[in-house]
Amino acid sequence: MKPDDMPETPDALCTVPVVRSQRGDRCAASDTVLAEVPVALSFNGVAHAVMMATPTDLEAFALGFALSEGVIETPAQCYGIDVQAHPRGVDVQLQVATRAFERLKHQRRTMEGRSGCGVCGVESLAALDLDPTPVPAERRLDGLQAEQVLQAFAQLAERQPLNAATGACHAAGWSLPDGSLVDVLEDVGRHNALDKLIGRLAHGPALQRPGFVIVSSRASYELVRKCARLGLPALAAISAPTSLAVDLATRCGLRLFGFCRDEGAVEYTGTAAALR
Repeated sequence: MKPDDMPETPDALCTVPVVRSQRGDRCAASDTVLAEVPVALSFNGVAHAVMMATPTDLEAFALGFALSEGVIETPAQCYGIDVQAHPRGVDVQLQVATRAFERLKHQRRTMEGRSGCGVCGVESLAALDLDPTPVPAERRLDGLQAEQVLQAFAQLAERQPLNAATGACHAAGWSLPDGSLVDVLEDVGRHNALDKLIGRLAHGPALQRPGFVIVSSRASYELVRKCARLGLPALAAISAPTSLAVDLATRCGLRLFGFCRDEGAVEYTGTAAALR
């Protein structure tokens, strides 16, 4: 049982006083805003990263981060996750296999994550992971069309309660090949939302079954790299991709869609096959 003096994990939503102005009229009111708190990730007692995140689904977030960043190779290499609240944020302790921990120590990466993006403290250009493992041929979704992608996006808004309350939350969702959206995770950071989704999927057989990822953001190279590392065959974003995202997706055989809005979408990979 939690001691009485131990902090509680912060709520995802906060109420703050505001002054509303509309057409010259001003009034005191309150508004609901999304929580953004430091979440420290440690492996076998050694601090590794501090991410600014929304304090929901933190076990899924930690597991997804460990998988998508290559700290562990399979969920079985994570032996336990302990989430503890602290006055300054949340501490998430992961116990991982010795082999994974030894590999992690040799990476020499110290990261400070933000809700924006960057290369997360990589020490040199040579340390950038720009050669993701190709998506296995048996997992590729060569028949995926924009119609199925847009069908999944049409279901996204109703699965985003935190964003509905605040307008400040990204989401990552998992869809079946027919466009049926089966899971959605939210976070203030787009990378965090994807890690939460990966961690949720890793608890079951979903990662080994056909499907694709949708995100309510642009498609950066980090998102492509995370998906490729898990062998996920397709990524669709509501906004634009970057040039490096397109390059990585093309080289590893990941289908990449952008500008998935309303009735249209743009595919940046596999264009010859899409026009057959």
